Amino acid sequence: MTTTLAHAVVTGLKEAILRGDLPPGAKLPSEPQLVEQYGVSRTVVREAVTRLRSEGLVETFHGRGSFVLALPEPSPFAAESTRIRTHDDVLAMLDFRIGVESEAAALAAHHRTPADERAIRAATEDFGRQGHEGAVSADFDFHRAVAAATGNRFYLELVESLGPMMIMLPRTQLGEPYSMTDATHVERVQREHDAIADAVLAGDADTARAAMRVHLGSSRRRVGSTSSPSGG
Repeated sequence: MTTTLAHAVVTGLKEAILRGDLPPGAKLPSEPQLVEQYGVSRTVVREAVTRLRSEGLVETFHGRGSFVLALPEPSPFAAESTRIRTHDDVLAMLDFRIGVESEAAALAAHHRTPADERAIRAATEDFGRQGHEGAVSADFDFHRAVAAATGNRFYLELVESLGPMMIMLPRTQLGEPYSMTDATHVERVQREHDAIADAVLAGDADTARAAMRVHLGSSRRRVGSTSSPSGG
């Protein structure tokens, strides 16, 4: 019960801070004032202030009370491909993509719009038509289209922050058998893309997730079997 009541106090004070009613530098109401305002005990108020302090929203000075701290400036997350330099970096990126893009495919199956479906179809068809130079762009367009179909901007922003280099970098680690000039490899990737697209367009989230995991997992295994960089 104490925890639930403390949550209510924390929520109320957070809202006041975010609205600007309690600007940076302002002193929180005193303990007796908060007890009266929220109809709770001193123990509850102390727990609430402790939580606010742990979240970096207030600072407490002995004998003076608790004061509101300036809110940190928002900083957008970006997974910069320029920081992916080594063979191990590429493997780590693929592991990360497996987790993120597998769930993105499942969400895309649930939330796709007609426009998303057209973009996914177009990217799938375009991949097979591209030559070596255009294959990276077409491959990226497919993964971007799936991310966009989630309806969740964070998935899309993450894929866009990685950019086409998320496709190019794994390929630089592989030899000719996995080059986009190799017809067998192109057909393999095309089949993997088709399986993802079919599941997403059918609204089958579980199959979409599994198909994306197979696709990126295959790239991960191919790169992982390369003992040293030769340039998924």
